[in-house]
Amino acid sequence: MTQTQAEAEVVLRLDRITKAFGPVRANDAISLSLRRGEVVALLGENGAGKTTLMNILFGHYVADQGSVEVFGQSLPPGAPRAALAAGVGMVHQHFTLAGNLTVLDNITLGTEGLWARGVGRSAAKAKVGTLSRDFGLAVDTEARVGRLSVGERQRVEILKALYRDARILILDEPTAVLTPQEAEALFATLRKATARGLSVIFISHKLHEVLAIADRCVVLRHGRVVGEVDTHGTDKAKLASLMVGGELSLPSAEVRAPGPVLMQFQGVSTPDRGAVPGLKGVTLELRAGQITGLAGVSGNGQAALADLIAGLALPASGHLMLRTKAVADWSPRKALSEGVGRIPEDRHHTGSIADFDLTENAVLEAYRTPRFSRRGWMDWRAARSFAEQIIAGYDVRCPGPDTRIRLLSGGNMQKLILGRAMAPGPEIILANQPVRGLDVGAIAYVQSQLIAARDRGAAVLLISEDLDEIMGLSDVLHVLSQGRLSPAFARGSISAAELGLWMAGQGFGDARHAA
Repeated sequence: MTQTQAEAEVVLRLDRITKAFGPVRANDAISLSLRRGEVVALLGENGAGKTTLMNILFGHYVADQGSVEVFGQSLPPGAPRAALAAGVGMVHQHFTLAGNLTVLDNITLGTEGLWARGVGRSAAKAKVGTLSRDFGLAVDTEARVGRLSVGERQRVEILKALYRDARILILDEPTAVLTPQEAEALFATLRKATARGLSVIFISHKLHEVLAIADRCVVLRHGRVVGEVDTHGTDKAKLASLMVGGELSLPSAEVRAPGPVLMQFQGVSTPDRGAVPGLKGVTLELRAGQITGLAGVSGNGQAALADLIAGLALPASGHLMLRTKAVADWSPRKALSEGVGRIPEDRHHTGSIADFDLTENAVLEAYRTPRFSRRGWMDWRAARSFAEQIIAGYDVRCPGPDTRIRLLSGGNMQKLILGRAMAPGPEIILANQPVRGLDVGAIAYVQSQLIAARDRGAAVLLISEDLDEIMGLSDVLHVLSQGRLSPAFARGSISAAELGLWMAGQGFGDARHAA
């Protein structure tokens, strides 16, 4: 923090915030301050209390103890409108935009009365134009949001907050779905905004980005503040150590010779899904003992490819080959029986059932097998034992196998899904965004399990929007853009900046890096 920032006005003060859910204390006397024009990064493991703290700030939860003060005024508890009126805005990781409306309609939606639609549209457009110029957020106000890129949609979300006169902006995992170039453009915007007096709370698990943009870092662990450091006086290793409470080393995948092809796509195409492109003549090999990385901005065909592997779809044209035979009869049950392990992109809606307990979720994909079912009756003792094995083997932190899975943090939920997928010893593993939103400790654990599976001979397809993960783990990697697949790049043969160009669709036709 510079001397100027240290002397700046305190715009937000959280004082000894405490919140418990039954016996679990999510926030334990947390105090935090934010100054005018400052970027404070809020860090912590999954379940450390970050989300609860932000929900208290916005009035979605009421703290058991403590107070919130914005610009010197006490904020009434449980009043989201009061937070917005006080100048607090938030951009969520998953955008809340209406794709069928224009940019201007999305920005102004909810700011005018029910019967005032269209009144003051010229003034609104002028205000948005001024904000766009002042903060470097270029966007066409008359464009349909559904036709915008991910980076453009994020600009709309930020403009939406600024249009409501936000003076404090909370960004939750803002770069999770951005290319490196889009992330740098976001940082340029934030630098302009803070120079004009905007204050920012930046929530992220990407420590190199935290160090690039934040002035201070506040670290939570088990609901308490365990550290507060200036970014110029720390590094990634120190921040990771604060987050997990000890030294942490991320796993690395050593180079190994791959085995035979276990699954192959030959000129596969699938239909578009509205504005989301399908696959366009994709040819891809998944080999035993190899991690194949697939990079790309969300919504470029990754879901279609994942659905094919998981047995949820068949190609519209081209061939899906399993080992040496073309697949005709393909379904989720068939995929599981053929040794496909599935780690789905959406652990909340696709990977689990929220109101089922851990035992029920652990056997979701195998409850009809002889291990857990006899003559049509479930063997719940065997199911519970299986869940306990996953909990112990994968360090799932929970009260026990009877716990509803919705009560777990994202990282612990992901560990259960990972254990379920790995338990049968699958030959082919679909790892779709396996560490999205996870803390550094959970990331290290999940990645180590994927490497171990590769080393025992599994073919792993790693779909990720995190270039650090893709470049660090993949033996070979591809980029998917608008349904088109790039050539295969050997590990270390291409930079993050070059990958970003391929992700933006600018590299197709140039195969100079091909493995």
